[in-house]
Amino acid sequence: MRAGVARKRIDWGGVFLYTFLTIGGLLFLAPLVYMASTSVKPVSELFLFPPRFFPINPTLINFRDLFFITGTTTVPFSRYIFNSVVVTSAIVIFGVLISAMAAYPLAKHTMPLKSTVFNLIVTALMFSPVVLQIPQYLIISQSGMMNTYWAMILPGLAAPVGIFLMIQFLKQIPDSLLESARIEGANEWVILWKIVVPLLKPAIATFALFSFISAWNDPYASTMYATKDQIKTIPFAITSISGGAGVVARVGTFAAASFLMIIPTIMVFIITQRMVLQTMAHSGMKE
Repeated sequence: MRAGVARKRIDWGGVFLYTFLTIGGLLFLAPLVYMASTSVKPVSELFLFPPRFFPINPTLINFRDLFFITGTTTVPFSRYIFNSVVVTSAIVIFGVLISAMAAYPLAKHTMPLKSTVFNLIVTALMFSPVVLQIPQYLIISQSGMMNTYWAMILPGLAAPVGIFLMIQFLKQIPDSLLESARIEGANEWVILWKIVVPLLKPAIATFALFSFISAWNDPYASTMYATKDQIKTIPFAITSISGGAGVVARVGTFAAASFLMIIPTIMVFIITQRMVLQTMAHSGMKE
């Protein structure tokens, strides 16, 4: 046999990179795993020293207590979940529709003050949401929409980041494709829904993910625009649990509520991650 049979070279750079990324991924995943393990720990294991990362005798009693504690009040925890689902779904769905319909003419049509409108959208990106809370509250209160779902939904629809993202993505779509559709007799609504929106799926998924995370975890909307507990959302319920009487005894219940709150975010990310990566890495169609 030939002594010169080549041995497969080991790519030590790749090994180091994958090892580093694996360790980094586990470190970032550790808080989530610890929160999940805390949510199934009995009270006797919550305050052990040194603390244990995983429970010895896992139990679902914290989840039972979560619904039991909120069930003793006028508003059960399931009502907070329902309110969060309604508000978040409306913000995501209507936000995507408004952003897509606004981005299409700004990216693919000639219109008066087009550059001015685009510059205003870019300028709006620089404002922190906290700065806008006072004017938004004044508008909602003066319009008589306090203590309604719309009071929490409408402020979330003003999303310049969604319009900007879709405009930048639409600029990569060839104008010749849209001109071909017009020659075939398609009107602008048909072009928007049959051609533009399908091509915008990666940008829509990215904006929908960001919008969902922002709306689902918003701790201010239900406290600013609602005085009735019947229409408040999960962040308010978690704050009430963590800050109410018997805080020490409610550590496990607080962990259970936090874990239930993070599950939808993880599911949405898993569903949209492929298209989100396309938005970040894909250069789009070229003429």
